[in-house]
Amino acid sequence: MRTELCERLGIEYPIFAFTPSEKVAAAVSRAGGLGVLGCVRFNDAEELDGVLNWMDENTDGKPYGVDIVMPMKIPTEGTSVDLKAMIPGEHISFVEETLRKLGVPPLPDGEGREGVLGWLHSTARSHVDVALQHRPVLIANALGTPPNDVIEQAHEHGVLVAALAGAGKHAASHVANGVDIIVSQGYEAGGHTGEIASMVLTPEIVDSVGPDVPVLAAGGIGCGRQVAASLALGAQGVWTGSLWLTVAEYDLGSSDAIQRALLKAGSADTVRSRVYTGKPARLLKNKWTAAWEEEGAPAPLPMPLQNILVSDAHNRMSAADDPDVVAMPAGQIIGRTNEVRPVAQVMAELIAEYEETVTRLEKIRG
Repeated sequence: MRTELCERLGIEYPIFAFTPSEKVAAAVSRAGGLGVLGCVRFNDAEELDGVLNWMDENTDGKPYGVDIVMPMKIPTEGTSVDLKAMIPGEHISFVEETLRKLGVPPLPDGEGREGVLGWLHSTARSHVDVALQHRPVLIANALGTPPNDVIEQAHEHGVLVAALAGAGKHAASHVANGVDIIVSQGYEAGGHTGEIASMVLTPEIVDSVGPDVPVLAAGGIGCGRQVAASLALGAQGVWTGSLWLTVAEYDLGSSDAIQRALLKAGSADTVRSRVYTGKPARLLKNKWTAAWEEEGAPAPLPMPLQNILVSDAHNRMSAADDPDVVAMPAGQIIGRTNEVRPVAQVMAELIAEYEETVTRLEKIRG
């Protein structure tokens, strides 16, 4: 399974695992893949710094990456514009009334946190600054091409830059702006995703960027056969995410409602919606997402206003311990995540099935 990208990044297998859990990311790296820590949940640089210190000490010296959320164009934050003041009252009322109807209680007094600031451009920049004080080999941007100065900053530290793309023209634009690796994000993927399925998208992007730019296939990858198919389509590796949401190392916090929802979900139990961030993202389909589709529901706000609007609701739903109302990005591959397994076992199964698939295809070729 070794590709040129493995040599370039110093990893054994071209299996990239995006996860908000440092424990999962570290375990993937120790198992020979590249764990990529999602930074959007960190509201301040000190918190992220502490977690990356832990990553440095718990990856056995093996490489890891980080994932940020940064638009190329700087939004209105940092000016006199008050983002919270831009949220219409009807949206605030809708969220509160929906939570009441779904039986989601308020957080206990003294609990809760400020809205997730990692979606803001300024916070994402601080994530880059902190990350480059550690030893990631890759910085990935979930919103496409990061600003040119951020790419230059990463390259000065010898760190490669990856960006997600949902169309060939977007991938070509990323490369023209200095991005090193393209993540071909198919329609099946969890989180922000476009409208083209990975079987069509991956070869389209491989052709659009040419043979010198490595492409990672993403979306609908959860077994070794799918890894083999991705490499057959021209990718140099796979970018996985939802696969790791039910592993034993995933930190459940105070509630396991999200994991219970994921374990019982099938491949048809997701929906592509703007209700999570303001941009189209694939989520678990449940009573919360259904409420936004009802007649009279307001249209989701653009990013980052939608994030600010629903951040407290997400915290309340997570604490409610009800799997029918959790807000969670998840791809269609969750139909395969129906048991809790350790990261090492998942990696071993991916590799073994990949090898079996390649052997079977070689026999077919004769």
